[in-house]
Amino acid sequence: MSHPVLAGVDGSERSATAADWAAREAALRDVPLRLFHALPSFPDAVVPRPALDRLRHTGARMLERMVADLVGRYPDVEVRGEQADGAPAPALLAAARAAGLLVVGTRGTGGFDGLAVGSVALRMAAAAPCPVVLVTQRPSAFGEGMGTEGGAAQVVVGFDAHRPVREAADFAFSAAEARGARLRVVQAWAFPAEAVSPQTLVVTEEDRATWEDQEVLRLSDALRVWQENYPRVTVRTDVMLLQPAEALLNASREAALLIVGRRTGPQAAEGRLGPVTHAVLHHSRCPVAVVPHAG
Repeated sequence: MSHPVLAGVDGSERSATAADWAAREAALRDVPLRLFHALPSFPDAVVPRPALDRLRHTGARMLERMVADLVGRYPDVEVRGEQADGAPAPALLAAARAAGLLVVGTRGTGGFDGLAVGSVALRMAAAAPCPVVLVTQRPSAFGEGMGTEGGAAQVVVGFDAHRPVREAADFAFSAAEARGARLRVVQAWAFPAEAVSPQTLVVTEEDRATWEDQEVLRLSDALRVWQENYPRVTVRTDVMLLQPAEALLNASREAALLIVGRRTGPQAAEGRLGPVTHAVLHHSRCPVAVVPHAG
């Protein structure tokens, strides 16, 4: 992984938390960290040059302080700051083209109390060309207070054995291996269409068990190639008869990272998140990685 980790910062406490998370990730990947700050946008307004100069100066000083702080705490990570004019969302999307991972806080200086995810964070999750991690206000570090029954940290990934997403699985197994974390693979399932037809009033326990066994076997078969490629990762599979978002949120209550996919390409609505990813971003208590994939 030679591409840098990119962190969007705006001086808020949430962006500082995201920058710290990004620095730890850069250390794990052994890549540089870029802190990126874009000037606030002022729609339908002409801002006097002195005011813009003061904003640039304030942003530059903020970047200098953050770089110095992170270099002091992560001496093995190369950290540099970068500032750009223009609205934050398009500027950050352009910068992300050269990044291996983009990290942002769920909210910046804008928004209001009670807002779970801000507009810039949602835009990054929906449109960035690289994987995006949205960091909650005070996420626990890997291995710090987020252990499972064996004491190891836990990574959770949503997976569909009927339509496996290679990019999300690669990201999840790699993240778990780098951290020595357990990987919990969650697949939600529903009764087949014929089970809920008007002619069928009751689903027997025997039928339910048969369908669930089929899902478990299908998931095991789909994961085999990754388990062979990542033999050091301890994997737990969960097949849940729940809506996907509910299954993922339940599984991630004590996780250090939750990973979901985002479809791109002609079949996908440009710049739009699916309902599962949208729900997870608004309700997860741990950082969420959104991994783009063609499909």
